[in-house]
Amino acid sequence: MKVVVQRVSEARVKVEEETVGEISQGLLLLVGIGQEDEDADLVWMADKLSGLRIFEDESGKMNLSVLDVGGAILSVSQFTLYGDCRKGRRPNFMGAARPETAEAMYERFNGLLRERGVSVETGRFGAMMDVGLVNDGPVTLIVDSRT
Repeated sequence: MKVVVQRVSEARVKVEEETVGEISQGLLLLVGIGQEDEDADLVWMADKLSGLRIFEDESGKMNLSVLDVGGAILSVSQFTLYGDCRKGRRPNFMGAARPETAEAMYERFNGLLRERGVSVETGRFGAMMDVGLVNDGPVTLIVDSRT
């Protein structure tokens, strides 16, 4: 499982000009599910990201989690994180999970985040989406459950 994590002051996702998910302070997650991912990857990632200390405390140090600051998460499915660009000029997406598997795992992952107390907004799985954000920092991390 691969997730691009961006600390944001605001983020939204639109499908056909309709806003389907929107947050203020929190995390924008671009979520990729791989063929080999299992429930343990989802649990690990939900634990990692809900407790990831990337928000500044009163001393200006990254010491607080999204839960600590009362932030929210905007979770957007992103199979293209599994794009393999090593050969040729067109990415190969064979490492991404099949859509029917990925959608169920994506929904489970979002549920796990909610179980940890985080407010979660989402995009729409499989749709063409426009994602807008204001990256706070900027802070952007790539978290992979397999490395």
